[in-house]
Formats: sequence, structure tokens, C-alpha cells
Amino acid sequence: MKLSDLHKDDQALIIGIGTDEELKARLFSFGIARGTKISIEACSLGKQTVEIMAEDTLIGLRMSEAQKIEVEFLKASK
Repeated sequence: MKLSDLHKDDQALIIGIGTDEELKARLFSFGIARGTKISIEACSLGKQTVEIMAEDTLIGLRMSEAQKIEVEFLKASK
């Protein structure tokens, strides 16, 4: 499952990041790495961006970036 498939309040565990090393390094600097538990805080109206909480840090990602992050679904939205 991809991060881009999740909805507001869903929780997941990052299991892989399939992108180039430059973007991987940028994501890692924000705390987005394999084994990180994340939750979806918000999605833009056109679902162009997504806000996630990772390691007590709120991070905004483009949907194109979220599509490259493989997750294991943990908990459904409320």
C-alpha cells in the first residue's frame, strides 16, 4: 500500500521508500524512514498534498512523493 492511498486519521508504518537518493535523504532529514510510524493529519482539497505526523514532526508532502512511500496499514480513520 502507498502512503498516497491513506485517508485523514489513518496510521501506518513506513516499510520502504522507492525514490532517488536525493529525495530519500530529504525525507530522512524530516524523520521519514523505514520503520517510522506515521499518521495522516490532513489532505488538500484536490488531494495534491498530504500532511503527515512522523516522530512528532508535521510534514507536508506532494502526492507524487507520497506515491513513492510504501506503508503497512495499522489503523483506520475514526
